[in-house]
Amino acid sequence: MPTNGKNILNEWPLVVIACATLGLAPYYPEPHIWGKLRWVAGGASGMQAMDWWDLVMHGIPWLLLLRLVYLRLRGKV
Repeated sequence: MPTNGKNILNEWPLVVIACATLGLAPYYPEPHIWGKLRWVAGGASGMQAMDWWDLVMHGIPWLLLLRLVYLRLRGKV
C-alpha cells in the first residue's frame, strides 16, 4: 500500500481501466465475462475448475467497481 494514506483499490481510473480491459477481454464475439455469466445462469453445465477460475479473474475488476460505487454512495470515498 502507498504510504501517503491512499489505497490503490480506491483509485477510480485504475478500477475503470481494469474493468474495460481485464474485465471484458477478449471482446469478440462477446465480452468474456458476459459469456461466463450466461454460462453460469444457464446452469453451469460442463464448467470445469479452469472456467470458474477464469470467471473469478475476469470478475474481480467488476467487484472492485461495485465496491467503489457502494463506498461512494456511503460517503466513504
